Amino acid sequence: MKELLLFIAQSLVNNKDEVIVTESERDGVIIYTLSVHESDMGKVIGKQGKIAKAIRTIIKAQGAKLGKKVLVEIVQ
Repeated sequence: MKELLLFIAQSLVNNKDEVIVTESERDGVIIYTLSVHESDMGKVIGKQGKIAKAIRTIIKAQGAKLGKKVLVEIVQ
């Protein structure tokens, strides 16, 4: 899932080398933290958060397929 999130994010941004995905686990939930260059934040979030919501939906669906709870956080 981490690779999928990295692929999606790098497909959206200009500064591909500054995309960082970290993985942690808390209370049985896998948390992916997506960090991008501040000039690319708008591309990852999208108008009214539609792109961010779509990314979260895809990753949550992949997690559900594997029987895991997943959360995606987007930070600068």
